[in-house]
Amino acid sequence: MSIIHAIILAIVEGLTEFLPVSSTGHMIITSAILGIGKEEFTKIFTVNIQFGAILSVLLLYWKRFFNSFDFYLKLFVAFLPAAAIGFLLGDQIDMLLENVIVVACSLVIGGVILLFIDKLINNNTEENNAISYKQAFLTGCFQCIALIPGVSRSAATIIGGMTQKLTRKAAAEFSFFLAVPTMFAASAYKLLKGYKNIHQEDITTLLIGNLVAFVVAILAIRFFIGFLTKHGFKLFGYYRIALGITILVLLALGVNLEIQ
Repeated sequence: MSIIHAIILAIVEGLTEFLPVSSTGHMIITSAILGIGKEEFTKIFTVNIQFGAILSVLLLYWKRFFNSFDFYLKLFVAFLPAAAIGFLLGDQIDMLLENVIVVACSLVIGGVILLFIDKLINNNTEENNAISYKQAFLTGCFQCIALIPGVSRSAATIIGGMTQKLTRKAAAEFSFFLAVPTMFAASAYKLLKGYKNIHQEDITTLLIGNLVAFVVAILAIRFFIGFLTKHGFKLFGYYRIALGITILVLLALGVNLEIQ
């Protein structure tokens, strides 16, 4: 992987991690297009540049993160369902991560859901940033759906929060907060498993990738909160459907987008 490849992947990560479009799906597709999907370091890199995205959340919401111990307990409760399923089904999930068809189909199905979600769920209009333990746990259960590549962790948890009567803004912010333990655990686990495949020259690539992802994610979060509050999910739904159909058409035409 070259530095240029690393910067491109980091930009994609920063842009898509907190938008309801599936960062994992975009990373898989981008690495396949760049021709670096087969490299073992690419798989490590695409997971570990999430550290940069995590730092963007901590920077933007640092006051909320250092507010109370109760806040950490609620995040832990929300984190548990996906952590348990990820631990039990880790090998099966890794197999799905290498299937571009699964990603494309998930993008289309998720896009259709986003087109109608604002009508299906009556969004609470009261500004209420507080979340109960029950709401946190049920939102965390929705995060389990995002273990399927292409589903979007952000979309799943935001919709989960909205089903618990949170406003779009409050649900989106809790989704960002929940990303911190979830992405940290995934990144740390991947690093622990694959550190032997990281060479000294790869460390610079990882640092650059995390820095780029950090900066881009800050801009993406600021844009997304304002856009989601005013306009809802529909535009993201159209984008997902268009991207998913494009990938399926390319595969049908014989274009090689597969990672293996």
